[in-house]
Amino acid sequence: MLKQQLQIKLSQKLSPQQIQLMKMIQLSTLDLEQKIESELGENPALESGIEHSENQNEEVDFDESTKIETEEIDIDQYLSDDEVPSYKLYANNYSSDDEDRTIPVSGGISFHQYLSEQIGNLILSDADLLLAEFIIGSIDESGYLRRTNEELIDDLAFTQNIIVETNQIEKVVKAVQSLDPPGIGARSLQECLQLQLEKKKKDRPEVGHALGIIKKEFDHFSHKHYAKLQERIGINEEELKKALDLISKLNPKPGGALAATNQNTHIVPDFILTIEDGDLHVVLNQRNAPQLRVSNTYKEMLSGYSESNTKSKSQQEAVQFIKQKLDAAKWFIDAIKQRHQTLSLTINAILQHQQEYFLTGDERKLRPMILKDIADKVNMDISTISRVANSKYIDTPYGVKLLKTFFSEGLKNEDGDDVSSIEIKKNLEQFIAEENKKKPLTDQTLSSMMKEKGYIVARRTIAKYREQLDIPVARMRREL
Repeated sequence: MLKQQLQIKLSQKLSPQQIQLMKMIQLSTLDLEQKIESELGENPALESGIEHSENQNEEVDFDESTKIETEEIDIDQYLSDDEVPSYKLYANNYSSDDEDRTIPVSGGISFHQYLSEQIGNLILSDADLLLAEFIIGSIDESGYLRRTNEELIDDLAFTQNIIVETNQIEKVVKAVQSLDPPGIGARSLQECLQLQLEKKKKDRPEVGHALGIIKKEFDHFSHKHYAKLQERIGINEEELKKALDLISKLNPKPGGALAATNQNTHIVPDFILTIEDGDLHVVLNQRNAPQLRVSNTYKEMLSGYSESNTKSKSQQEAVQFIKQKLDAAKWFIDAIKQRHQTLSLTINAILQHQQEYFLTGDERKLRPMILKDIADKVNMDISTISRVANSKYIDTPYGVKLLKTFFSEGLKNEDGDDVSSIEIKKNLEQFIAEENKKKPLTDQTLSSMMKEKGYIVARRTIAKYREQLDIPVARMRREL
């Protein structure tokens, strides 16, 4: 049964301007440049650059009594979605000074292209060459072939409609494994290390010892059972040390170095910090950020249409179109200004909280700081501070740092003072770096050493911090 009733409901919704501001705040400097460039291309009422004095004088002279002859304006030019023909944009009168100053960047070749180029050096039939291309395409970025022979046979049958035998697949896989870099196409870490050792000259005894360890005693090697390795391989401690030293120099991810060459690791800092006479000075990086303004031409057009006594349907549509573009331009400029203000307030609050660190660069002097601490200082929401800190970088005299790394939880020391977890981790790293590798320190021992230094840290907390630092357990850190 249908029923109608009246209900009063109180809800809070973000306006389009607020949503736009939140999106602008979380953008990095590089993303903001792309956003501004995109907005300039989409909104004709938004312009870049500093206004000339002539335009400013014209705007002052323009008053309500001034009218524009609307009949002379082609309204369809602004309402049409058609692009301007290319011949209207083409010019052939370039001067000798108009040279392209763009710096070319070498893109290089991908990891799989590098392997494919080597296939021509292999003595294979046309059918085997197709199989080699397929196998190379199945190798991951680390250089491993994560598919068994049976899975490769099924993949070829379903995707390429090619029926092959196991011995043919195995032959082509062996051929691919002979490519450079050594160890490529291995199915496991053991096979990867074995392939690299087999390509080394056998004129040194440690090569044979290392090959025997990997082929026959890999489990004992991975668990660092050195006594059993000496017994089973039949070598003394000095020979074992040389063999292990050779194995440690092998590459466990042969494809990693090639794949990383094509990754863009360039970071554009969002803030630039300088220290002058013991004072901290930070500025927002406005690299390539143009000065934005609302187009005077569109303002005058809107004023002219407003003064017109007679308005046709097309003129009303033109007024609505121009007003929407002007509003969008104003909102975008306001959002840029508010973003600048929000980022400036946040970074200055962070500098004030972590002043001792930024003056010295010693990470052990980082104070405990959470998002709420900064949010309370600048009277903003925690989500806003999170957007600012999540993907922003600051250029300091000690290197480019991610803003998010300055936030950490705190612990109490014996004196009752708050200590940053970053400081705890730095001391933990120092203890492990200075330990005797023949008898590495256990988590319980590290916890006791922390307590002696004034930090009350439980063994489980030590284990958590050690895992966050990618430091293995004591047994795996043991060396000869």
